[in-house]
Amino acid sequence: MKEKLSMILFVLVLGSMLTVALVVAHDYTAPIIERNQALKIKTKVLEVFDIDHTKDDVETVFSRNIETTEKEDRMFYISRNREIAFEISGSGLWGPIHGVIAMMPDLETIKGITIIHQEETPGLGGRIAEKAYLDKFKNKKIFPELKILPPGKVRKENEVDAITGATLSCKAFEKILNSQLKEYLSLFRSVHSGS
Repeated sequence: MKEKLSMILFVLVLGSMLTVALVVAHDYTAPIIERNQALKIKTKVLEVFDIDHTKDDVETVFSRNIETTEKEDRMFYISRNREIAFEISGSGLWGPIHGVIAMMPDLETIKGITIIHQEETPGLGGRIAEKAYLDKFKNKKIFPELKILPPGKVRKENEVDAITGATLSCKAFEKILNSQLKEYLSLFRSVHSGS
């Protein structure tokens, strides 16, 4: 009986010590993780606006070139050229897709898209994060809505070729883009009009 109590006491003490260690590690690293995430977003915003920067001067270049405004807990990034960008996120085929999209001042034309995080199949749906694919969205119109079509079917300025073999990932990406564009641009217009 004494051995069982000793074992239980040992497990409780060890478990408590490990729990305290995890809480301390979490509290210590949380601000570092948050700072790194903010830096990553600033880097992606600069990339989507095609603003030259280095890893070491992201903060300086960002503060000189980007104005931020917030509406209903959503952040908008405005370049010196009056282009706007905002974060997009939603469910892809296999997991979340998180990125940044920039719009030209007309709010109808895509300046660029960059992906921060995605969990699509490597080599197939994961190709949505490749610069070569995302460049296909540049200068595309978003009205009446953006469409991602099978390769070779693109005819209009609001259409983009899908990735062969990744139809469902592309459709999920299309859904994310259209829903986020509608939501954010409506909010941005309300900020811009002063309402």
